[in-house]
Amino acid sequence: MSKRDELIAKYAADLKEKCGVDADMDLLTKVTIGCGPSIYNADASTVSGSDESELATVKNNFLIKKLGLSEGDDLDGAIDSVLETYGKSNRNKYRAVVYYLLTKHFGKEAIYA
Repeated sequence: MSKRDELIAKYAADLKEKCGVDADMDLLTKVTIGCGPSIYNADASTVSGSDESELATVKNNFLIKKLGLSEGDDLDGAIDSVLETYGKSNRNKYRAVVYYLLTKHFGKEAIYA
């Protein structure tokens, strides 16, 4: 099993245990691949829910640039909702899991088709 496959399995377990979501493994794999090499970096692989600049990066680089959403789509509310689902007190919020949940939240699965 490759390192990426191990991480995808870890992300699927996180979705099940912490979010109560059965992962669409095909979509999760594509979202993880879309994160690029950041998944292998301990700092870059997680999202800090309390760091405003980190949340701005998620909003600008993922929601606006990748998913093609606009500022009027209540992006901050969606990020808050996803972080709440993941568990605000959970220290390790994996970027791929947050991106997966945001993709599902906005129904943008077709971006990864």
